[in-house]
Amino acid sequence: MSGDPAELPRERRTEIRLKPGRERPLRAGRRWVYKTDVYTVSDSDYEPGDIVRVVDARGRFVGKGYINPRSMIFVRLLTEEPDEPVDEEFFRRRLRRAWEYRRRVLGDQDGTDSCRVVFAEADLLPALIVDKFADILVVQTLALGIDRWRPVIVRLLDELFAPRGIYERNDVPVRELEGLEQRTGYLKGPFDTRVEIRENGLPFLVDVARGHKTGHFLDQRENRAAIRPYVRGARVLDAFCHTGGFTVHALAYGAREVVAVDINPDALALARENVERVRRALADSSAVAEAGQAARGQAAPGEGAPGDRAPGEGAPEGMTPPQPPAALSGDGRVSFHEANAFDFLRAQADAGEQYDVVILDPPAFAKNKQALEGAYRGYKEINLRAMKMLPPGGILITCSCSYHMKPELFEQMLADAALDTGRRLRLIERRGASRDHPALFGADESQYLKCYILEVL
Repeated sequence: MSGDPAELPRERRTEIRLKPGRERPLRAGRRWVYKTDVYTVSDSDYEPGDIVRVVDARGRFVGKGYINPRSMIFVRLLTEEPDEPVDEEFFRRRLRRAWEYRRRVLGDQDGTDSCRVVFAEADLLPALIVDKFADILVVQTLALGIDRWRPVIVRLLDELFAPRGIYERNDVPVRELEGLEQRTGYLKGPFDTRVEIRENGLPFLVDVARGHKTGHFLDQRENRAAIRPYVRGARVLDAFCHTGGFTVHALAYGAREVVAVDINPDALALARENVERVRRALADSSAVAEAGQAARGQAAPGEGAPGDRAPGEGAPEGMTPPQPPAALSGDGRVSFHEANAFDFLRAQADAGEQYDVVILDPPAFAKNKQALEGAYRGYKEINLRAMKMLPPGGILITCSCSYHMKPELFEQMLADAALDTGRRLRLIERRGASRDHPALFGADESQYLKCYILEVL
């Protein structure tokens, strides 16, 4: 599709009338109109992907959005303003607003050059994902309606960011439910699809063409930084390590040993590269720091940096003064294991292995409600094995990206695992996705990631 206005979705007068009461979740923030919500459709004068009007059972306007009669999600709402045109300027405003939000909430993250720019429903752009990896953008259009706007979206992204390249990662099975083919490729390019990014001050190599989803799990960025207080000097197990996000952070934050496990050999190969990349970067930065310290050592007696104090000076009597974060290290030992993480955890626990910190960041076990019972058992098993390998005071960092595994159910699972192992859990932090993955109240699917930092007693 060229983006010719004649080929783009059109606004229609077609009205989707809802069953009584079905408008309430939509007015509360939900962006999806399910087929089961629909009472009548006024006419068939539309093409799939066109913009139609949604009204309640009494004919009052609810919103406008793109329709797809093939999908269980019949309409995805774009606006609640009846007179707001859905056109190129509409998408320009939404994209600019999404980027302004990221600039505001991520402005303090100087060591990070990558983020999610558009998070679908949470940015009021249903089924559109845009990730920024340094100067490369990766785009997913996961529904028919937004896919028909793809040429316009790409042009607007190029206008807003002037990226070196744009890549399409529409190799997602959910597109087939929308009647769309899976596809990948350059939307602006070509370019080397292995891209170096910076996350929390650390270099990472991301493969935007072959990596999982868009190439890197940006939603865990702040959770990876949050492990810093717990891993210094520790023996760390990183199960489901993928391309080494948590592994690299644990290494840089001073872990004495990291054991990294994943079943995917390609992901492990990239994890190895990322570890070596970070080791080199930290070695280079250490050399610069040592040179600076040597230069400062030439200062005349009594000279020093403004505010220099003797250790403990200014602290309340009887208290140790706050210490600055330890310098980044990278000297620890890292070993990689290509294995099924379930089998590895079981074997390690049975062998009596002990770790100071265990990190569990598995893929989604519950893709739908029907899979929830099996997912519960899977989450319980890996967390139970981890608890068995932690001494009193050990740290469990455990995650779930399954939307259907609600926080209260995840906590119940953790309590069940602790009961079966005869351990107690103390909650240190209850975390979610990074700030560039905002959650929209009412659109529950945007609240999917859970990350718990626990002390095992």
